[in-house]
Amino acid sequence: MKSFFAPHLNRHVKLGRKRSVAIGPHLKLRNYLRAALPTPPSSVDYSSAAAASLSDVMKNDELGCCVIAGGYHVEGVETGNAGNLYVPSDAQIIADYSAIGGYVPGDPSTDNGCDLQTAMNYWSQSGFKNGTKLLGYLAVDPTNQQEVMTACWLFENLYHAFELPDAWISPFPSSSGFVWDDAQPDQNNGHCVCSVGYDSNGVRICTWGMLGSVTWRALAHLGSQSAGGELWVLLSPDQLAKGQTKAPNGVDWTSLLADWDALGGNVPLPNPPPGPPAPPPAPTPGAAPTLAQAQAATTAAIQSMHPLMTRQQAENAVNSALAPLWPSS
Repeated sequence: MKSFFAPHLNRHVKLGRKRSVAIGPHLKLRNYLRAALPTPPSSVDYSSAAAASLSDVMKNDELGCCVIAGGYHVEGVETGNAGNLYVPSDAQIIADYSAIGGYVPGDPSTDNGCDLQTAMNYWSQSGFKNGTKLLGYLAVDPTNQQEVMTACWLFENLYHAFELPDAWISPFPSSSGFVWDDAQPDQNNGHCVCSVGYDSNGVRICTWGMLGSVTWRALAHLGSQSAGGELWVLLSPDQLAKGQTKAPNGVDWTSLLADWDALGGNVPLPNPPPGPPAPPPAPTPGAAPTLAQAQAATTAAIQSMHPLMTRQQAENAVNSALAPLWPSS
């Protein structure tokens, strides 16, 4: 297991990403994008709300658990931008590294890293330590800048694997703000990072507690399978709901969810367009509506909505259902 001295930490850090033995059946984002998809912004940055997570090395100094750290950095971005930041304990990182990579605490001979495919499957089935389960994951084409931007904008993350060029780690970055440009990959330098945004220069990544950039040219080359790379977007329920809000008609959501389920997922499909809900019982003239009437009205309204509605959609549905009970004078 390779390690390198990190000046910003004044200690060594490790690599640890393995190539997947085989990448099983998976879905590709481009197959679900529609012509109605809005153009993504020229730049986005989701790092601020997740700063406490992204600055945490998550044991990737002592252990080759970069794949685990990268996944939990994605979870930090998701929860931070949802207003409930989650940062796992060291023990929780080790528990996932053990479950996914076979690490036995206290036995350095078992510290051998792990691969992204196994980790994504585990988090889809067993979830992260805060209880969030991935609904699924989508492959993203690293050579298509528009697709990469769309994925990061819609779902607020990218999950990368690289075989780092020696030039990226010798000399080792000393602080945030580093830029990794195109070079020749080294298959002995497998590493996993997450993206927290992008701009005209490339994607903004987090690794070893620092924020830096990988240029578009480097991503197109080193993020591709031919160079030993991988590029995915991870989807939790919150991230899926945000994507649906940003581009309700720009993605074939129904087909996407159905295909996920066909691969073993368990995502509820949209219901057929419902008819208008039955009107709640009219209150007795001169009497205030009862609690039971209000509950019946809100229940009927919510049951007619898709299960992955946003908070605003739920509020709108409830407000519309309650309005007839309190007509304006």
